Formats: sequence, structure tokens, C-alpha cells
Amino acid sequence: MLIAIEFGLYLILMLTIGYISMKKTKNNEDFIIGGRTLGPATSAISAGASDMSSWLLLGLPGAVFSSGLGEGLWISLGLTMGAYVNWYIVAPRLRVYTEKLNAITIPTYLSNRFDDSSHILKTISALLILIFFTLYVASGLKGGTLLFAHSFGATEQTALTITTLVVVSYTFLGGYLAVCWTDLIQGLLMLAALTFCALLAFFAVSGSGINITAVNPKAFTCQTTWLSGASLLAWGLGYFGQPHILARFIGIDHVSSVAKARRIGMSWMVLCLTLSVIIGLSGIAYNELMPLSGVTGPDGNKERIFLALVSALFHPVFSGIILAAVLASVMSTADSQLLVLSSTLTEDLPLFRKYSPRQKAWISRFGIIGFALLAYIITSTSSGSILAMVGYAWGGFGAAFGPIIILSLTWRGTTRHSALAGMIVGAATIFIVKNYVTITGEYLYELLPGFVLAFITIILVSLITDKPSEETLRKFDESQP
Repeated sequence: MLIAIEFGLYLILMLTIGYISMKKTKNNEDFIIGGRTLGPATSAISAGASDMSSWLLLGLPGAVFSSGLGEGLWISLGLTMGAYVNWYIVAPRLRVYTEKLNAITIPTYLSNRFDDSSHILKTISALLILIFFTLYVASGLKGGTLLFAHSFGATEQTALTITTLVVVSYTFLGGYLAVCWTDLIQGLLMLAALTFCALLAFFAVSGSGINITAVNPKAFTCQTTWLSGASLLAWGLGYFGQPHILARFIGIDHVSSVAKARRIGMSWMVLCLTLSVIIGLSGIAYNELMPLSGVTGPDGNKERIFLALVSALFHPVFSGIILAAVLASVMSTADSQLLVLSSTLTEDLPLFRKYSPRQKAWISRFGIIGFALLAYIITSTSSGSILAMVGYAWGGFGAAFGPIIILSLTWRGTTRHSALAGMIVGAATIFIVKNYVTITGEYLYELLPGFVLAFITIILVSLITDKPSEETLRKFDESQP
């Protein structure tokens, strides 16, 4: 009962922020990027929280608990490097260029960047966002389902319904401002939850005599083959193409704020990843010392290791707050993704061009409901893990958008035809490798070949197609920070 009260208070706070943000939202630009008014701290923590999602609290500790450091450490290293380069190279350029081109979404940016009067770039990129983001939202809803089912003994269908209603409610109200301010709170709550859980778990098992390596021989094994290692590091390549993260770069108040935001965001990220890995390792020893319910066995789910540790280590007064952090991680990603989906619907597809900005804001709100329902259906029929679902969507965005985002911001010779070819090759490679290519004894993440092939395609096609116009090149030169 106490946990339910704490959850209720937390949700009331989120809805209050949504309502306040709604009062400040006058048009679709406010709804989508908050009028470019948010400062570095809010933008940085919001970007990190929307990035890490339930993967940070459920997927990563579960992977370390199950397979040891080999997978978690390499993925974390790749993500850290990718995030830093994204903040350093992409963020300042994208902030300047999108304002100059009057673009508030990635499809509109690509269309305006290449003077695409046919709107084919905008349409294809919008369709890719609709496909991959719906899958991404589904992974977030799955994380919320695990949380509510574990905390309240609810059925998975009931838990999924509650999660969907919670995420939709405040995103519907306040749009980008609500998403970013709630993400700031959620990001800080996630960091606090990881810190206290890691410390208590470590002290609980230290001095117990449990040998983690004896329990799980792979626990501290970091050695891997070159292909598996490269594939795990390749997770970091996904950052360059994630629309919900790139939206934070577009919406930051000024390009001069990017450096401070980078320092804040990277500090938050490194701390959270380190603590998450510690929780996974400590969970191996704690589960051996005192078996945790719902983690192992025929009906167990290793991605519940964080939830199980919280229930075992914390008094109910505090466990409710910590479990709310998991809900925060779910909402902080799902809300951002739903917002990008609805903005793509109203800004990048031709269906609603004739409507006023205020009308588009309401269409965006109801678009959030529609996409949430579609993600609900996918989640209720999928048996895949959170990590697997996130990996597919993350790879899709990374391969389809990552190479063209980088090259469009750094190479003046990038052409419209190469942008289209790169997106198609990247997305097609993800689908083909994911479904039809396996290498025995190796981990091949589809993002690695997808990103490389798309990058090469863009360069080659740019060299053999018509050069950009002088006006396009002038805008490019003026946009460099």
C-alpha cells in the first residue's frame, strides 16, 4: 500500500508538470522543441534520460548478471565514446544549422539541407522514424510492464495498460517542455536509485565469502573476438541517428550552451553506466547468498535483477521511491519517442500541411495516443527481451540516419541523391543482417555493417552525382560554429 501511495504521488507530480507546460505551449513548434528555450542542464540530463531508458536499469544489469562484463563493459564503452563525439561534433552544428534552415525535425532538416523540392527525403525519413520508433516505444512499455507486474503482482496485460496510460497522459498535455522537465527529474532520480542500490548491494555481499567467478565463470571475462568486440562497441554509432536525442540539440537555448551541456551529460552517463554494471555483478553474489524471487528458475527473468535487489535491500518506504526510478526510466524514453512520432506526423508528412500551428499542436497530441496504442499492441504480442527490442530500433536509426547526419553537417559535398541512397542502404542492411545473417560463435550487431555501408554509399554517390547548389553551399558555410 505504501509503495502504491508513493507511485501515485510521483505520477501526480509528472501530470502537474504536464499541465503547467501545456499552459506555455501555444503552437506546434512549442509542442515539439519548446521554442528553443531550455538551458544546458535540462537539455543534457533530458537527453541522457531519454537515451538510457529502462535499458539502463533493467537491460544492462540483466546482461551483466547473465553474461558477465564481456557484453556490458564493451557496450558501455562504445556508448560513452559515441555520446561524447555526438555532443562534440553533431550538437553545435545541428543547433546552428536547423535554426538557419527553419527546421524543427530531422526529416525537415534533411529536406531543407539538400533543397529537396520533391520532398522525397522528408517522406522516406519520416516513414523510417514511424517504423523504428514504434518498436522503440514498445520496448519502453515492456520495461514498465516488468515494473508494475513485479511491484504489485499485477498481470502483464494490466501492467502494460497502466504504463501506457501514464506515459501518454503528461506527454499529451505538455509536449516538449513537459518531456524535458520530467526527464530532468527522472534522470536525477535514476542516478540516485543506481547509487544507493549499488552501494547497498556491494556492502551486502562484501565479506560474505561468495566468489562471483565461481558462481558465474564469465563474470569478469572481458576478452572477445575482434568481430564481437567491434559489434559491441558499434552501439555507440547509434547516437548519431537517434531523433529523440538530436531533438535535444535542436531545442537547446543557444549554441554556446552545448559545451556545458556536454560536460553535464557525459558525467551523468558515465556514473550511471558504471553503477549499473556494479549492480549486475553484485546481483550475481547476492542471488547466490539469498536467491532472489523472479530472477532465476523456469519463470525467472534476469532483467528483473535490479527490481529484485531493490525489494530485498530497501525498506518499503524507500523501495517505492527507487522503483519509481524504473518507471522514470521507462517514461523518460517513451515520452520523447512518442513526441518525435507525433511531430513527424504533423511536420513531415503532407497530410496536415494546411492546418494552423495551433491545430497541428492538437493533432500532435492525438497522434501520441494513436502511436501509443500501436506500441501497446506490439508489446502485448512480443516475447523479445528489452535489450533485443532496443537493439533493433537503435540500430535502425543509427544506420539510416547516423551517416547522413554526420556528413551533412561536416562535408559540403554531400548531395541529395547520396542522402536518399544512404538512408535506404542503412535501413535495408539492418533488416537483412538482423533476419538473415548469423555467424556461429560471434556476436554481429547489425548496426556495424549498416553504418559502414551507408557511410560508404553516401560518399560514393556524392562523388558521382550533381554537386549542391551555390546557395546550399553558402548556407552550409554559414552554419559552421
